Amino acid sequence: MATATASAELDFTGTSARLSATAIKAFGRIAELWRLSPAEQRVLLGSLPESTFYKYLKTPESARLSRDTLDRISHLIGIFKSINVLLPRTDAADTWVRRPNTAALFKGRSALDYMLGGRLTDIADVRAYLDTQRGW
Repeated sequence: MATATASAELDFTGTSARLSATAIKAFGRIAELWRLSPAEQRVLLGSLPESTFYKYLKTPESARLSRDTLDRISHLIGIFKSINVLLPRTDAADTWVRRPNTAALFKGRSALDYMLGGRLTDIADVRAYLDTQRGW
């Protein structure tokens, strides 16, 4: 068993090294378009330590993101894509995450407020909601 676990961890280390810089850059672009504060960005990324967060922004090539953080960014990219499919006007798409939402999931809060609960499942719930809206 230990060998399988160690092998899986080595496989993930390679995956993390390969994807982290691109993931951080993509997240940074989304954060810019959604006008996320550094504090909001850190929560969405899994409450990265402040020094680590700024290091990754400054030198994305140095990033070695955890599986949790890569999963979060993957869901956020999916959310971004779904919003832009559902709302083809850029201004509407980029402000959607901050607007109050009457859907049962959000209970009048914005999708961003919901995601800032900090759990990976909060982000995944928003993605699932949007995928449903797209008919997926």
